[in-house]
Amino acid sequence: MTVSVLIFLPVIAALAVLFFKNETVKHAALFFSVVEFAVAIYFLTRFVPNDSVQFAINVPWIYKLGIYFNAGIDGISMIMVLLTTLLVPIIILTTYQHNYKNAAAFYALILFMQAGMLVVFTALDGFLFYVGWEAALIPIYFICALWGGQDRVRITLKFFIYTFAGSLFMLAGLIYLYLQTPGGSYDITQFYALHLDNVRQSWVFWAFFLAFAIKIPLFPFHTWQPDTYTTAPSAGTMMLAGIMLKMGIYGVMRWLIPNMPEGFLIWRNLVIILAIIGVTYAAVIAFTQKEGKRLIAYSSISHVGLITAGIFSFTMQGLQGGLIQMLNHGINVVGLFFIWDIIARRMNTTEISQLGGIARVAPKFAVGFLIIVLGTVALPLTNGFVGEVLLLNSVFNYGFWFGVVGGLSIIFGAVYMLRMYKNVMQGETNALTATFTDVTGSEQLVLAIICVLIIFIGVYPQPILHISQAASDKLMMLVQSKLMPGAGQF
Repeated sequence: MTVSVLIFLPVIAALAVLFFKNETVKHAALFFSVVEFAVAIYFLTRFVPNDSVQFAINVPWIYKLGIYFNAGIDGISMIMVLLTTLLVPIIILTTYQHNYKNAAAFYALILFMQAGMLVVFTALDGFLFYVGWEAALIPIYFICALWGGQDRVRITLKFFIYTFAGSLFMLAGLIYLYLQTPGGSYDITQFYALHLDNVRQSWVFWAFFLAFAIKIPLFPFHTWQPDTYTTAPSAGTMMLAGIMLKMGIYGVMRWLIPNMPEGFLIWRNLVIILAIIGVTYAAVIAFTQKEGKRLIAYSSISHVGLITAGIFSFTMQGLQGGLIQMLNHGINVVGLFFIWDIIARRMNTTEISQLGGIARVAPKFAVGFLIIVLGTVALPLTNGFVGEVLLLNSVFNYGFWFGVVGGLSIIFGAVYMLRMYKNVMQGETNALTATFTDVTGSEQLVLAIICVLIIFIGVYPQPILHISQAASDKLMMLVQSKLMPGAGQF
């Protein structure tokens, strides 16, 4: 069995759910997404955690242009595949309390988006990578534009323009690398074999980096994010924050650093500075937020800024910390946006000042909310802890003051997240929150799954770190081997 099964199953599922009606649509979408997760688990059980590419497919696609359908899974890809296939059924389950107009199209777009993201995370051909990159963008544009909130068209158009413009720069970089290969090829191994001079590497670095920085999003390319996260339907926000932004970080590891190592050395200090500014800036802005979803949006910018800084510091701890933290951030941010989805449906508001005392009337909800918050602020024995320790250690080794600022921002994050929890959940109920009902059914199941993952990964993260260890080692050795004498070292 090859990775093509993982890629095409969601496409087939997206077409199939279009034929379902009424309540059966969401059940069908959930069924197909669970089957996809089961396939991913099948691959995981047969995955050998070494540095090889496994379950590969490599067949001619547009042969005359040197384009192949070339995809496979290594340890880095496997983490991303698990993230994607795990979160999509959870996200679909969060929609069970919603009734969407034209629900078949809504769920079909989610499944088609999943296929696009899996192409990105497994592609070993540059053109295929670009196709997956754009294929994931199209469905989320329609999800946000058709099912989003107030002023959704303007906000979604801004998001689309930002990300599509970045994609064009990346396409230019891919074409340039293609033209440098003997005979013309988009194969990633052919790209890795190139040895461009510093000037050309710098130009190609920025062509890729702009696309990835917008998607992450990294300061100052983040301005599309808060409005989009707030306006998008909850499931769309979860797809964006939980999975899609990881495409940018993954792209840095797979396509940017190993292809342009000298350009990376030249510019990484600037990128780390931007990342640390983003960590601090977003944490400070989150302090001032009065609306729940926007607070979580800025919190997400802060967290992915630290992941970016850790990866660009380029140590084994930074790479491993970045990979496990991408998984953890996806789980936690989906949980947080689901919390605010529940509050919005019951209270018809996400204004923090209008809430309070919910823990008194909804103890199950309060426990689930608290565990997710503790995972987000990286309490020991929760999933966020091991990743942030690895990332901070890597950033400290790169630069003491970078680590200090990054560490202080994490403390700020704990303050504003716990303050949010206190204002929403504790104190006396008011006329609005006194009517809040506790979670049941699908809501309770989603919170239980997320909380179990937060605790399990926090207590026993080693299996996840083991999956990506050999592939991360290979990445570091590849980059070191490509550095010219005198170009510098990590």
